Amino acid sequence: MSTNTTSIIVLILIAIAVIAGALLWNQLPDQMASHWNVNDEVDGYMSRFWGVFMMPLVVLGMFGLFLLLPNIDPLKANIAQFRGVFNLFIVLITTFMLYIHGLTLAWSLGYQSFKMSAAMLPFLGILFMFVGYMLRQAKRNFFIGIRTPWTLSSDTVWEKTHQAGSVLFMLSGALAFVGSFFGGMTAFWLLFVPLIGSTFLLVVYSYILYRNETKA
Repeated sequence: MSTNTTSIIVLILIAIAVIAGALLWNQLPDQMASHWNVNDEVDGYMSRFWGVFMMPLVVLGMFGLFLLLPNIDPLKANIAQFRGVFNLFIVLITTFMLYIHGLTLAWSLGYQSFKMSAAMLPFLGILFMFVGYMLRQAKRNFFIGIRTPWTLSSDTVWEKTHQAGSVLFMLSGALAFVGSFFGGMTAFWLLFVPLIGSTFLLVVYSYILYRNETKA
């Protein structure tokens, strides 16, 4: 996917979110639900203004960073080799965040028969699985991927760490997807334990690879 196509899609999605919020403005409560705990109970609220506009603004800011960072990376030529996959990731994470925004609007309008975790986790699982796919494509750079001092110091360490990371993130995504069928603490553990564990293992693995390489 080209960067121009990505930009058009993302800006259209943001515009739809803003227009939808504006059209629904008078039907929304003054205080909107903004956070759910692990038991799918609302435990945080924000004003209607921020409930309607904060997520589109956050997504717009993220999109600006996604466009800027690859262009200032000293290894931007490496990013160009997997830019199409990265652009697709931008579209997916934008869609995910605005999907959550849509769920929040629906909840605030009184459509509360769904569990937030059950609605969110399947999409989040798919997103993690795509991140796993992207990691396998990623070339060494300073902004995208598993960036430890050791992966950034060696193309070999980068490649091997990202191959392992691809498998672990795909597995984490699959477990997050499964967690959507359970909800509650089970979903919480199936989401965060694999993700945190994978991150820790990859940091250690990259160090071991680098140490072995420098000893050779």
